[in-house]
Amino acid sequence: MTEQEILEQIEALNKQLEEIRMQGADAGLLIDEAERELQHQEDLQRIRGFRMIDDDFMNVVFDDNVEGTELLLRIILDNPTINVNSVKTQRVMKNLLGRDVWLDIDANDDTGKEYNIEIQRADKGAERKRARYHSSIKDAHLLKAGDDFSKLPESYVIFITENDVMKGGLPIYFIERVITNTGEPFNDGEHIVYVNGEDKNSSTELGRLMHDFYCTDADDMHFKQLADRVRYFKENEEGVKRMCATLEKMRDETAKKAVDQTRVQIAVNLLKEGNLSIDQIARCSMLAVDRVKELASLQPV
Repeated sequence: MTEQEILEQIEALNKQLEEIRMQGADAGLLIDEAERELQHQEDLQRIRGFRMIDDDFMNVVFDDNVEGTELLLRIILDNPTINVNSVKTQRVMKNLLGRDVWLDIDANDDTGKEYNIEIQRADKGAERKRARYHSSIKDAHLLKAGDDFSKLPESYVIFITENDVMKGGLPIYFIERVITNTGEPFNDGEHIVYVNGEDKNSSTELGRLMHDFYCTDADDMHFKQLADRVRYFKENEEGVKRMCATLEKMRDETAKKAVDQTRVQIAVNLLKEGNLSIDQIARCSMLAVDRVKELASLQPV
């Protein structure tokens, strides 16, 4: 179905929905059905506009996509020998003492090197201390209790940013630790890389790769490994179905978060009033008692 056909479907469904609403309360089931179909058509339109620089679409394009991730790393790190073993998107790394980390792309290769690739459209999301934090949390998960520090693998945290957040006018920035009074590299195995998504120089592999990250149409892309994957999720019936299911899941998660935030706010307000016990507040807010206790511990004395 073409983009114009989808837009015409959406317009027709909106008219149909309005007509059904005018029939009154007895048309409830018809309204539900029409609203579901309208949502589906809007999802199809949204999918057509997705690019790999968009988090939601990047997650599905690269999840379990060894070939695509391998291409990405080989070009960014200018190393054609990288062979990726496994790759997962949106992997959470828990921090029992602080903030958890969600990794956009988490991969490793056949030499044991670890890679975290982050896609960031907003400059704030690519701040330097975030790169430092991601690297530290990943390290904490890579070394088991009792392991010697020498077993900590070499790791890369790579930010692909929509804007040139480093403001240096370069297509890519490599950040390494050095011994400042000698200028020698520290060689601790930690690497941080920033890729400037603004640079789409068609004369370089990296520029062509960044061009592909901004394409909505697979036919406009340079790299077949990525174009085939994009085409699957935009044009293949099964791929589109998977994308629609992903969007539905995202809506459910957003709704759940909104409900949870409302319950938390209710609990916090009741804690501030100070007239109810923890158990009573848990019942009123429909939160677990332990969650209310945690919220209470965060309130100023």
